[in-house]
Amino acid sequence: MSLFKSGNPALSENRFRDTVLEDVVTHENAMTVKGTLQKFGFLFLMTLGTSFYSWKEATQGGDAWPLILTGVFGGLGISIVLIFKKEWSPYIAPLYALCEGLFLGAISAYYEYRVSSDVQGYYSGGYSGIVMQAIGLTFCVVGAMYLLYKFNVIRATQKFKAVIVVATVGVGLFYLICWGLYLGFHTAPPSFTFQNTPLGIGFSLFVVALAALDLILDFDMVEKGVEMGAPKYMEWYGAYGLLVTIVWLYLEILRLLSKLNSRN
Repeated sequence: MSLFKSGNPALSENRFRDTVLEDVVTHENAMTVKGTLQKFGFLFLMTLGTSFYSWKEATQGGDAWPLILTGVFGGLGISIVLIFKKEWSPYIAPLYALCEGLFLGAISAYYEYRVSSDVQGYYSGGYSGIVMQAIGLTFCVVGAMYLLYKFNVIRATQKFKAVIVVATVGVGLFYLICWGLYLGFHTAPPSFTFQNTPLGIGFSLFVVALAALDLILDFDMVEKGVEMGAPKYMEWYGAYGLLVTIVWLYLEILRLLSKLNSRN
């Protein structure tokens, strides 16, 4: 079997190969693309539900930090468990979606508040629109990347996969180091990660493009999982992996729009 990888750690070859069924064609419990998309839709709705709650808490003066921390560390803990217990994904992938919603709603409100404050000088309950812009762009990018993959405009070749994997791991390690230095030593991250300088905007554009290209690898991995005969519960795992990448893409687009808006 040829080697293929996804830039998303949740969707690597071994994750699917270790669960392959012997009878791919006739086994009624095998993974399907349709089933994976249905599971993703369910996880997405759960994410929206808790994001609305945390958004409301943040914008109405509530303490958003407990929601952010619960979302970040809860999601991280669940992700670690899923790496070793993929068969648990039907039960705890929804918990991951709930945690991500808590984080996304609160952090989105923060960006909306900050941009609105920068423009108006105070927060009066009105919104700058940056979050809706980010959501719309995320949907557009996901749809565009799916079409590019489906019609073989961008092909998940071995060289393409290798480049995207290395770049994704590099960005992930960079973010982890920045977080570690900030939490451990209160050291500010490099200015280009948050400032609206040409370098900062260029960095955000690069990471947005990388997250978008990771979707190509994720689509390919789900199809390969189906071809390999992964069991039914891997639909939940594949849906979880897609949610991870799409959430990352949304956050990077939100960061990019925040930089661009602050230049006005």
